[in-house]
Amino acid sequence: MVNRLVELYHYRELIRNLVIRDLKVRYKNSALGILWSLLNPLLMTIVFTIVFSLMLRSDIPNYPVFFMCAYLPWSFLSESVMGGTSSIVGNAHLIKKVYFPREALPLADVLSGLVNFLLALIVLFGMILVFRVGLTGSLLVLPVVIVAQVLFTLGLVFFLATANVFYRDTQHIMQVVMQAWFFLTPVFYPIDIIPQSTNVLGIAINLQLWVRRLNPMASLVASYRDILLRGAVPGLDFLFRTVVTCAAIFVVGYLVFCRYSHVFGEEV
Repeated sequence: MVNRLVELYHYRELIRNLVIRDLKVRYKNSALGILWSLLNPLLMTIVFTIVFSLMLRSDIPNYPVFFMCAYLPWSFLSESVMGGTSSIVGNAHLIKKVYFPREALPLADVLSGLVNFLLALIVLFGMILVFRVGLTGSLLVLPVVIVAQVLFTLGLVFFLATANVFYRDTQHIMQVVMQAWFFLTPVFYPIDIIPQSTNVLGIAINLQLWVRRLNPMASLVASYRDILLRGAVPGLDFLFRTVVTCAAIFVVGYLVFCRYSHVFGEEV
């Protein structure tokens, strides 16, 4: 695994070109181009703010900032997963003709999603200024949370890209899974509305706690909101568990990818 990471570093120019290609293809023939990275989250925030602040009368303060703190990370995950899952199959012509580290393809999809995410943060910081949400020194922890999400996303994409090579239904199943996952993640609602105590098959469980444990995105969203909305550093034990979980998912996903990547050329 370490040797493959070193080899991947030597192909960094290829990865850079793949990222640029993905960004160009995404905004090809678009009048606004990469500005859609800023407009899309802004428009989604306006829609959800109208629904939950005006129609459903939510009492969440600074709802646009509350929503965008979670929607931007979710959008990064969703775009990376949907693009990365089909990255190997969609580039079969390259895999069959030239040798290069196969992980460069899903990695490029995740990095292009990361570029869009970082650009969209400009809109979020603009909203933070408009709504006068004070930023504090907790902002220094933000890169740690971003790196944790990148590791989590990469691990997931590596695993799904491998599965999609052998089972092409994976990319179709993930469309449904991502929709369900969106509603199971506290993006447009606070996690506090999830009951702490509920009965499942006659067993009392803390549902709120298990949502955070079984859904890494719920923990990441909570960390983003703590830092950007509340101006607080997430609990160190909570942050440590989140980072370790994301790193473990990356390692497992990458090992699975490395295990089967040598047969991709035959399968695609």
